[in-house]
Amino acid sequence: MLQPLDEHNQRLLANAHPPGWRNPEPRDRYHLVVVGGGTAGLVSAAAAASLGAKVALVERNLLGGDCLTVGCVPSKAVIRATRAWHDARSAEPVFGGPAVAGEGNFAVVMERMRRIRADLSPLDGAPRFSRLGVDVFLGEGRFVGPDVVEVEDTRLNFRRAVIATGSRPATPPIPGLEAAGFLTNETVFSLTDLPPRLLVIGAGPIGCELAQAFARLGSKVTIFDRNQHPLPREDADAAALLRRVMERDGIAFRPGAEIARIDRQGGDKRVGLAGASGEEWLRGDEILVAAGRVPNVEGLGLERAGVEYDAVGVRVNDRLQTTNPRVYAAGDICTRYKFTHAADAMARIVVQNALFFGRARVSRLVIPWTTYTSPEVAHVGMYEEDASEAGHVDTITVPLREVDRARLDGEDDGFFRVHLRKGTDRILGATLVAEHAGEMISEITLAMTAGLGLSKIGGTIHPYPTQAEVFRKAADAWRRRKLTPRVKRLFESYFRVFR
Repeated sequence: MLQPLDEHNQRLLANAHPPGWRNPEPRDRYHLVVVGGGTAGLVSAAAAASLGAKVALVERNLLGGDCLTVGCVPSKAVIRATRAWHDARSAEPVFGGPAVAGEGNFAVVMERMRRIRADLSPLDGAPRFSRLGVDVFLGEGRFVGPDVVEVEDTRLNFRRAVIATGSRPATPPIPGLEAAGFLTNETVFSLTDLPPRLLVIGAGPIGCELAQAFARLGSKVTIFDRNQHPLPREDADAAALLRRVMERDGIAFRPGAEIARIDRQGGDKRVGLAGASGEEWLRGDEILVAAGRVPNVEGLGLERAGVEYDAVGVRVNDRLQTTNPRVYAAGDICTRYKFTHAADAMARIVVQNALFFGRARVSRLVIPWTTYTSPEVAHVGMYEEDASEAGHVDTITVPLREVDRARLDGEDDGFFRVHLRKGTDRILGATLVAEHAGEMISEITLAMTAGLGLSKIGGTIHPYPTQAEVFRKAADAWRRRKLTPRVKRLFESYFRVFR
């Protein structure tokens, strides 16, 4: 996962899994033992320790988890570089800027990513958590009883524990895939040379983000997916818009693809598609698999702890308690919301409920998410079909081309769509497609969390010109709907009298 082993990755290792680290002598009993050192585990451990609890943190690989090492941090560093490359190329035709010629330096992009990742690693590192008062154990952790975790040969007795072992990339059962070799998000950030041709299996968030990033860096990219459009779980109009933009970036989509087998021929890796006229072969230099996630439940001794799990992950109730009342879970291991911010929020619920007899419920969380393509696709709450099933719904859509700042920035590919409880301004859900959608969606998330309606957003003064004006425009559209013919006649009568 950490190649090349340059100065930046060595600095990362010095925090995430220090060479020569010696596990501490265990305490007689811990208030909380945390298994897994990703976001959910780190937040649980830090919060509990700051309140005075005796805490042990167990991690077999790298502290910081996927987010720091192979997820949010490296991917967004690379995506930012690709946006700069794209802006440089579009400066002349769009804004009359200088013409750009020549190839970019992929090695510099990746070196910058490794440097920033290493710079951020102390926050998640073993030395810092040790200073916080957490006993950090590096090694394989497994339950050996309902209230005992074993790390190597050391037993950690606990009052409460939290499972936060996360998830990993799923590997589809395609004949020849393993033999041909492939990349996932766990290995793609170790590249130092840009693959001229990249074949991507999966058009979900990770597949789309990395496909567009590598296309803008200069790879010829083809995406294969069984679905007919990218981001199949998102708003269909958002997915269609994103596909058009990505095709402008030179990405070829193969929707409805049925991959029969994969092989190597010379220096090429080949994807064979099944079709009515026989197999069709497409060649590439690398294959990136982005076909979903699976929970890390193996080797944890969950059966001995009395913790039930299935293919989705560890089973929990609304308070994140497992079938063993002493053991809780948080993060990717127990939810479909596989996001760093969701893991953080769930960890805080665990600390409340496990250590303080809290009654916090995960179902009360309002969780937004963003796919960091260009434009970004952000969503919170219900989709239109979900809202319709829950009852009558009003939907308002505002195209970004109606927002002055989006036009001025040349970023008017997108829209804002909000779903309201019919006849009211109560927000049930929203989708935003915009270059800065991830930054903007929090205004809607705050409104939903605080129980504020769309009219309150409309009554809030937004600086002009900003792209966030799209929310005020949606509120104005809702108000105009309130002006029914009957209400309009009443106003006309009023103004005939009021002269």
